[in-house]
Amino acid sequence: MSNPFQEQFLKAGLVSKQQVQKAQQDKNKKKKEQRNNKKIEFIDESKIKAQKAAEDKARRDRELNQKKQEQAKQKAISAEIDQLIQTNRIERDASCEIAYNFEHQKKVKRIYINKEMQKQIVEGKLGIARITGQYELIPKAIAEKIQQRNEKRVVLFTEEQNTTDANDPYAEHKIPDDLMW
Repeated sequence: MSNPFQEQFLKAGLVSKQQVQKAQQDKNKKKKEQRNNKKIEFIDESKIKAQKAAEDKARRDRELNQKKQEQAKQKAISAEIDQLIQTNRIERDASCEIAYNFEHQKKVKRIYINKEMQKQIVEGKLGIARITGQYELIPKAIAEKIQQRNEKRVVLFTEEQNTTDANDPYAEHKIPDDLMW
Protein backbone atom coordinates (compact mmCIF):
# COMPACT_ATOMS: atom_id res chain seq x y z
CA MET A 1 0.00 0.00 0.00
CA SER A 2 1.31 3.33 -1.01
CA ASN A 3 -1.09 5.55 0.92
CA PRO A 4 0.29 6.33 4.41
CA PHE A 5 -3.13 7.32 5.78
CA GLN A 6 -4.59 3.93 4.86
CA GLU A 7 -1.72 2.19 6.61
CA GLN A 8 -2.22 4.27 9.75
CA PHE A 9 -5.99 3.60 9.77
CA LEU A 10 -5.31 -0.11 9.27
CA LYS A 11 -2.80 -0.21 12.18
CA ALA A 12 -5.16 1.70 14.39
CA GLY A 13 -7.91 -0.80 13.57
CA LEU A 14 -10.32 1.78 12.27
CA VAL A 15 -10.65 0.02 8.88
CA SER A 16 -10.33 -3.59 7.76
CA LYS A 17 -8.06 -4.87 5.03
CA GLN A 18 -11.07 -5.54 2.72
CA GLN A 19 -12.26 -1.93 3.07
CA VAL A 20 -8.82 -0.65 2.07
CA GLN A 21 -8.74 -2.96 -0.95
CA LYS A 22 -12.28 -1.94 -1.97
CA ALA A 23 -11.33 1.76 -1.70
CA GLN A 24 -8.23 1.07 -3.81
CA GLN A 25 -10.33 -0.74 -6.47
CA ASP A 26 -12.88 2.09 -6.59
CA LYS A 27 -10.09 4.59 -7.00
CA ASN A 28 -8.56 2.59 -9.87
CA LYS A 29 -11.97 2.21 -11.57
CA LYS A 30 -12.54 5.96 -11.42
CA LYS A 31 -9.12 6.65 -12.96
CA LYS A 32 -9.79 4.15 -15.73
CA GLU A 33 -13.23 5.64 -16.48
CA GLN A 34 -11.77 9.13 -16.60
CA ARG A 35 -9.10 8.01 -19.09
CA ASN A 36 -11.72 6.33 -21.28
CA ASN A 37 -13.96 9.40 -21.15
CA LYS A 38 -11.08 11.62 -22.24
CA LYS A 39 -10.39 9.33 -25.21
CA ILE A 40 -14.05 9.36 -26.20
CA GLU A 41 -14.24 13.14 -25.96
CA PHE A 42 -11.03 13.46 -27.94
CA ILE A 43 -12.35 11.12 -30.61
CA ASP A 44 -15.65 12.99 -30.76
CA GLU A 45 -13.84 16.32 -31.12
CA SER A 46 -11.66 14.97 -33.89
CA LYS A 47 -14.71 13.54 -35.66
CA ILE A 48 -16.46 16.90 -35.40
CA LYS A 49 -13.39 18.72 -36.74
CA ALA A 50 -13.04 16.21 -39.59
CA GLN A 51 -16.72 16.53 -40.47
CA LYS A 52 -16.51 20.33 -40.45
CA ALA A 53 -13.39 20.25 -42.62
CA ALA A 54 -15.16 17.93 -45.08
CA GLU A 55 -18.17 20.27 -45.23
CA ASP A 56 -15.90 23.28 -45.82
CA LYS A 57 -14.04 21.42 -48.56
CA ALA A 58 -17.31 20.39 -50.22
CA ARG A 59 -18.53 24.01 -50.11
CA ARG A 60 -15.27 25.30 -51.63
CA ASP A 61 -15.40 22.60 -54.29
CA ARG A 62 -18.97 23.57 -55.19
CA GLU A 63 -17.96 27.23 -55.46
CA LEU A 64 -14.94 26.39 -57.64
CA ASN A 65 -17.05 24.11 -59.79
CA GLN A 66 -19.64 26.85 -60.21
CA LYS A 67 -16.91 29.34 -61.21
CA LYS A 68 -15.50 26.87 -63.74
CA GLN A 69 -18.95 26.29 -65.21
CA GLU A 70 -19.52 30.05 -65.45
CA GLN A 71 -16.15 30.52 -67.17
CA ALA A 72 -16.92 27.70 -69.61
CA LYS A 73 -20.30 29.27 -70.35
CA GLN A 74 -18.69 32.69 -70.97
CA LYS A 75 -16.08 31.08 -73.21
CA ALA A 76 -18.79 29.31 -75.22
CA ILE A 77 -20.74 32.56 -75.60
CA SER A 78 -17.58 34.38 -76.71
CA ALA A 79 -16.83 31.68 -79.28
CA GLU A 80 -20.41 31.88 -80.54
CA ILE A 81 -20.15 35.67 -80.88
CA ASP A 82 -16.82 35.35 -82.73
CA GLN A 83 -18.41 32.90 -85.14
CA LEU A 84 -21.40 35.21 -85.69
CA ILE A 85 -19.12 38.14 -86.47
CA GLN A 86 -16.82 36.17 -88.77
CA THR A 87 -19.62 34.59 -90.78
CA ASN A 88 -21.76 37.74 -91.09
CA ARG A 89 -19.22 40.52 -91.38
CA ILE A 90 -19.46 42.87 -94.32
CA GLU A 91 -16.35 42.80 -96.45
CA ARG A 92 -14.47 46.04 -96.94
CA ASP A 93 -12.19 46.41 -99.90
CA ALA A 94 -9.96 49.05 -101.49
CA SER A 95 -12.99 51.21 -102.33
CA CYS A 96 -13.48 51.91 -98.61
CA GLU A 97 -11.65 55.21 -98.32
CA ILE A 98 -13.85 57.16 -95.91
CA ALA A 99 -12.52 57.14 -92.37
CA TYR A 100 -15.43 56.63 -89.96
CA ASN A 101 -14.58 57.65 -86.39
CA PHE A 102 -16.35 56.24 -83.35
CA GLU A 103 -15.75 55.98 -79.62
CA HIS A 104 -14.81 52.76 -77.88
CA GLN A 105 -13.63 52.55 -74.27
CA LYS A 106 -13.26 56.34 -74.10
CA LYS A 107 -10.94 56.34 -77.13
CA VAL A 108 -11.67 57.42 -80.67
CA LYS A 109 -11.27 54.51 -83.07
CA ARG A 110 -11.35 54.53 -86.87
CA ILE A 111 -12.69 52.17 -89.49
CA TYR A 112 -12.57 52.69 -93.25
CA ILE A 113 -15.87 52.42 -95.11
CA ASN A 114 -17.53 53.61 -98.32
CA LYS A 115 -20.47 56.01 -98.81
CA GLU A 116 -23.15 53.32 -98.82
CA MET A 117 -21.82 51.73 -95.62
CA GLN A 118 -21.74 55.15 -93.96
CA LYS A 119 -25.35 55.74 -94.93
CA GLN A 120 -26.39 52.34 -93.55
CA ILE A 121 -24.54 52.96 -90.26
CA VAL A 122 -26.28 56.32 -89.82
CA GLU A 123 -29.66 54.72 -90.60
CA GLY A 124 -29.02 51.98 -88.04
CA LYS A 125 -28.90 49.15 -90.58
CA LEU A 126 -25.27 48.31 -89.82
CA GLY A 127 -23.34 48.05 -86.58
CA ILE A 128 -19.70 47.78 -85.60
CA ALA A 129 -18.55 44.82 -83.52
CA ARG A 130 -15.20 44.01 -81.96
CA ILE A 131 -13.42 40.72 -82.58
CA THR A 132 -9.88 40.08 -81.32
CA GLY A 133 -8.89 43.74 -81.39
CA GLN A 134 -10.37 44.42 -84.81
CA TYR A 135 -13.60 46.13 -85.73
CA GLU A 136 -15.99 44.67 -88.27
CA LEU A 137 -19.22 45.87 -89.86
CA ILE A 138 -22.21 43.61 -89.22
CA PRO A 139 -25.91 43.73 -90.15
CA LYS A 140 -28.54 45.00 -87.72
CA ALA A 141 -30.00 41.54 -86.97
CA ILE A 142 -26.59 40.13 -86.04
CA ALA A 143 -25.78 43.19 -83.91
CA GLU A 144 -29.00 42.62 -81.96
CA LYS A 145 -28.15 38.94 -81.41
CA ILE A 146 -24.68 39.85 -80.19
CA GLN A 147 -26.07 42.53 -77.86
CA GLN A 148 -28.33 39.92 -76.26
CA ARG A 149 -25.34 37.72 -75.50
CA ASN A 150 -22.74 40.35 -74.60
CA GLU A 151 -23.33 44.10 -74.90
CA LYS A 152 -19.62 44.94 -74.73
CA ARG A 153 -18.84 43.23 -78.03
CA VAL A 154 -21.06 45.56 -80.07
CA VAL A 155 -19.19 48.85 -80.24
CA LEU A 156 -21.61 50.90 -82.31
CA PHE A 157 -25.20 50.16 -83.11
CA THR A 158 -27.61 53.05 -83.20
CA GLU A 159 -31.27 52.28 -83.21
CA GLU A 160 -33.45 54.88 -84.80
CA GLN A 161 -34.57 57.34 -82.14
CA ASN A 162 -37.07 60.06 -83.01
CA THR A 163 -37.43 61.52 -79.53
CA THR A 164 -36.83 65.24 -79.14
CA ASP A 165 -36.52 67.22 -75.97
CA ALA A 166 -39.08 70.01 -75.64
CA ASN A 167 -36.54 72.28 -73.92
CA ASP A 168 -33.80 71.71 -76.49
CA PRO A 169 -32.88 75.11 -77.99
CA TYR A 170 -31.31 73.40 -81.03
CA ALA A 171 -34.22 71.05 -81.75
CA GLU A 172 -35.08 72.83 -84.99
CA HIS A 173 -31.48 72.48 -86.24
CA LYS A 174 -30.94 68.93 -87.51
CA ILE A 175 -27.48 67.42 -87.64
CA PRO A 176 -26.61 66.38 -91.17
CA ASP A 177 -26.05 62.66 -91.72
CA ASP A 178 -22.85 63.17 -93.66
CA LEU A 179 -21.16 65.24 -90.95
CA MET A 180 -17.66 63.90 -90.34
CA TRP A 181 -15.68 64.69 -87.23
